[in-house]
Amino acid sequence: MSNPYREIFAVPGTKGFSAAGFVARLPIAMAPIGIVAMISQTKGEYWLAGAVSATFALTNALVAPQISRAVDRLGQTRVVVPTTIISVAAFMVLIAATNQGWPTWTLFVSAFLAATMPSIPALLRARWSELFRNRPELNTAFAFESAADELVYIAGASLSVGLAVSLFPEAGMLASTAFMAFGTLAFIVQRATEPRVRPLEAGRPQRSAIRLRAVQIITLALIFVGSIFAAAEVSAVAITKDLGQPNAASLVIGVYAMGSFVLGLALGALNPTMALQRQLLIAVGFLALSSLPLLVASSSVPLLAVAVFVSGIAISPTFITAFGLIERLVPERMLTEGVTWVMTGIGIGMALGAFTTGWVVDTYGADKGFWVSVVASAATVVIIALGQRTLGADRADCGDCGAVEPVPAE
Repeated sequence: MSNPYREIFAVPGTKGFSAAGFVARLPIAMAPIGIVAMISQTKGEYWLAGAVSATFALTNALVAPQISRAVDRLGQTRVVVPTTIISVAAFMVLIAATNQGWPTWTLFVSAFLAATMPSIPALLRARWSELFRNRPELNTAFAFESAADELVYIAGASLSVGLAVSLFPEAGMLASTAFMAFGTLAFIVQRATEPRVRPLEAGRPQRSAIRLRAVQIITLALIFVGSIFAAAEVSAVAITKDLGQPNAASLVIGVYAMGSFVLGLALGALNPTMALQRQLLIAVGFLALSSLPLLVASSSVPLLAVAVFVSGIAISPTFITAFGLIERLVPERMLTEGVTWVMTGIGIGMALGAFTTGWVVDTYGADKGFWVSVVASAATVVIIALGQRTLGADRADCGDCGAVEPVPAE
């Protein structure tokens, strides 16, 4: 039996841009929780840490689709280089402001400007789509990217918290900023695999991918999935601190996505034939059920780690099917933006989830933070269930955003 992963990486350039992209996207996981760890240790206030982290994540969620829209129109290199420079500089100011005790408003302003960080997962998936469009290898490539996203959360979030707790509060954010700078540089110099720019038809204005009904449904659902991520991370930090084992936070966050990482790779090799919208409903259904044990898992670190491990198993299948639907339902000329809107949903959810969970922890105690996960996962199931008909359509419902390309029915 052939190895589908060996086949996709046999194409020249794929190993290079994939490796660089992995490093460049580590800040997706490292920065939000790194801000929380850095400020909560320095200032001693979870609400402030959550608010600054939410400022970065929410702003990035709103700005990233516009950056990706410009990428679709102008190309990756022309847009990614200047936006990354701005983001790196702003992160350095945020670190300095925290370390030197600058006024609180400087934390929010620098977090706001740091949000120009481009969406590396969208840029990666655009390159894979350019290579394997309308070929079965694309599903394997997307499965690999979803598993890699999980590995980013395993390595990134735990590394960020671990550095901040074991070395000094700013250590995680310093590492995150370095990974973004050097990883993005290594990614963008690989011009051979950069997707070509597809010009618009004469007289046709560039519309936004968010006008697509399917993009709206998936983005809304992943807002709540992002809230689940943030609730798990913030709650893990708070609970392990209450248990007198703050260093265990990195372990708990690390195991969160381990099971999902393995399952995601398996799905990419198997390529299930069930309709993607049904696979997505099953995945989010399991996500909701597995969040319930978290409510009674705060008494010890081992019990917390097991419950968190189980609750994360369905994350990668959720990502794989969500991005697979986007690739099928979004026109080629706006694919980068379409993928970014889905990532935007995760970013918005992480922002709202971090702030909400921080408030719940400060107000009701560390063991109550997982209620945010329970409520968010239930909302995700409702949204995907109600959107089954739209997600199963054979043609994108784009309204007035211009002609769209037909896609195979699931």
